[in-house]
Amino acid sequence: MKNRMSEEKAVDIFQKHGGMLKTAQAARLGIHCETLYRLRDRGVLETVARGLYRLSSLPALSCPDMVTVALKVPHGVICLLSALEFHEITTHIPHKVYVALKRGTMTPRLTYPPLCVVRYSGEAFSMGRESHEIDGVTVYVYSAAKTVADCFKFRNQFGLDVAIEALKLALTRNKATRADIFRCARVCGVEKIIRPYIEALE
Repeated sequence: MKNRMSEEKAVDIFQKHGGMLKTAQAARLGIHCETLYRLRDRGVLETVARGLYRLSSLPALSCPDMVTVALKVPHGVICLLSALEFHEITTHIPHKVYVALKRGTMTPRLTYPPLCVVRYSGEAFSMGRESHEIDGVTVYVYSAAKTVADCFKFRNQFGLDVAIEALKLALTRNKATRADIFRCARVCGVEKIIRPYIEALE
C-alpha cells in the first residue's frame, strides 16, 4: 500500500497555494481526506465552509462570507446589497450574500453562508464585472455604477430608499460617475426611472 503524504508535506502544499484549499483541490494535490481531518482536529487547519479548509495560522479573513462564496461559486458575481456593502455605498447590512449567476446555470448548493441567487443574461450579466483580490482570493463584484442600476431595477424588492441612498453615496464618494450609472441603467432597463434622481442631485 502506498504511503500517504505526511502532515508536514500537506501543510507545505497549503502554504504554496495561499493557505486555503477545497477538498477536491487537496485530493488532486495528493492530500488524503484523512490527513485533512487529522490536521483539522489538531487545529492546524480550520473549516471555512463545507469542503473548504484553511491554515489556522493565517490572519483572520476580512470578508469570510464573500471569500467562501467566491471559492465555492467561482462563476458568480457579488451583486446588489453585498456589492453595495463592498463599495461602501449603503448603511444597510445584508444578512445573505447576493450573487449573480448567468441564466441557465445550476443553483449552487451551499450550506453556509446563506445565499440569494439572482439570474442575469447577456450584457446584464457581463457588464460592470470587476475582479478584486480579497484575502488572496479573486472575487468578482459588480462595479458601483452597475450595482446602483441593479438596485433601481430591484427597487420593489429592496425599497426605493436603498437605491436612492446608493446613488447619492456612489456620487458623493466618487465611486461612480453619472455617465457610468446612465450606461449601466440603460442596459438594466431603468434609465428613465433613474434619470430624475440623478438630475435632482446636480
